[in-house]
Amino acid sequence: MGQGAAVDVFQLAAQRHAVRQAAGAHAVLARELGDEVKLLVVANPCFGLDFAATSLIRGQIVDARNQGTAVLLISEDLDEVLELSDRVLVMSEGKIVYETPIEAADRHEIGHHMAGHH
Repeated sequence: MGQGAAVDVFQLAAQRHAVRQAAGAHAVLARELGDEVKLLVVANPCFGLDFAATSLIRGQIVDARNQGTAVLLISEDLDEVLELSDRVLVMSEGKIVYETPIEAADRHEIGHHMAGHH
């Protein structure tokens, strides 16, 4: 078996792992979105998932939002927040300390408040 074949086998194994991981997360979200859902609350929905699974789950969340479901995203992942949000609120010590529409969101400003510097 040449090096190319070993790389192909590794890539295939990685793809299978991503599919299994995404399928599990997808099944949970699909079950929750099976009926008409008015509010979807998701907390760290992509934590620990690989890129393929993350893309799938984020796509489902956006689809739900686009179909009229209100989505409350609770996440420590700033990239996730910026990708999925229409509006960003930062809570610190049990209080909302910062709010901005996504169009005006500034990564450094949000991070500053997330770190408790408000």
